[in-house]
Amino acid sequence: MQRHQLFKELTEAFGPSGYETDVRAIMAKYLGENTEISTDRLGSIIGYHQGDAAGPKVLVTGHMDEVGFLVKKITSDGYIRFLPVGGWWPQVLLSQRVILRTRKGDFEGIIGSKPPHVMKPEERKKPPEMESLFIDIGVVGKKGAEDVGARPGDPIVPIGDFRPLQNGVLAAKAWDDRVGCAVLAEMAADISGSLANHPNQLYLAGTVQEEVGLRGAKTVAGLVKPDIAIAVDVALSHDIPGGESDAREKFGAGASVLVHDATMIPNVVLRDFVCEVAEAEGINYHLTSLRGGYDTGAIHLTNIGVPSIPLGLPSRYIHSHVSVIYEEDYLALLNLVKAVVKRLDAAKLKEITKFA
Repeated sequence: MQRHQLFKELTEAFGPSGYETDVRAIMAKYLGENTEISTDRLGSIIGYHQGDAAGPKVLVTGHMDEVGFLVKKITSDGYIRFLPVGGWWPQVLLSQRVILRTRKGDFEGIIGSKPPHVMKPEERKKPPEMESLFIDIGVVGKKGAEDVGARPGDPIVPIGDFRPLQNGVLAAKAWDDRVGCAVLAEMAADISGSLANHPNQLYLAGTVQEEVGLRGAKTVAGLVKPDIAIAVDVALSHDIPGGESDAREKFGAGASVLVHDATMIPNVVLRDFVCEVAEAEGINYHLTSLRGGYDTGAIHLTNIGVPSIPLGLPSRYIHSHVSVIYEEDYLALLNLVKAVVKRLDAAKLKEITKFA
């Protein structure tokens, strides 16, 4: 597997929440080489491989959706008013290129707003509101937009090519969470290698609609009924101007191990086990927290409870047209997830779930 080609294929794919079809097809290709494929009824895809049938059910997820937009309405002049899908800051959108997908094909557009030359002084002092932005797809009049098939509900995503920068820094749209998808793809490929004798029942799931409420995670967990879960996703990097100067979350810090987010507090025994595995394997890692949430926020509340942990890597500029990661951190993350899975046996599950 050529890693950069995998990154390019995944990050450039069209896949906002609720419209993950293209990403799912890519995941089916990679997961299908060594796992048994199934789907839930929301569109998440699951690759299953039985190691030890008496071992725990281990679920590893990476969400397939990216932040994007939906057509809200078409103006009489043919401009597209749109709704955000997932979390967006309006100031990162001005003059950015997007792809509108209609029943007649894909069409490129540009996000526009009122030019500053005609703004009132008070308007210039604050960032634009989402409701004031629009998309110009180069047509004339409402009929022009309708001629290309545009209608309310059509999905829209940013345009952002995969590009290696200097010193192992990789730029692309949708690292959140095509990073997790890439990890799942590489794990599936390694089932014929170092993961061949994993002591558990392994489920690798590309989930849908994480950005709008962890929805695919809920349905996947209901289908799989896991004993342990790992969500592979991005974390935040603070090594930017204005960031926290003493923060551990920075490029080169390796894999991130979550200690707290807005949706869950990870199982402490599982968290400590992950850290012990990283140290035993010489894998670079750091502890982190987040105000948002991950797939595990939904999974850990399934049935009688599922010990869960999010693992990730530092990333910059997520939820924009381009974000960046550091390739060495990706390798640390990949190696840590694989090392943890190779140690999650029945005895370890008993230890993790023992509260008496």
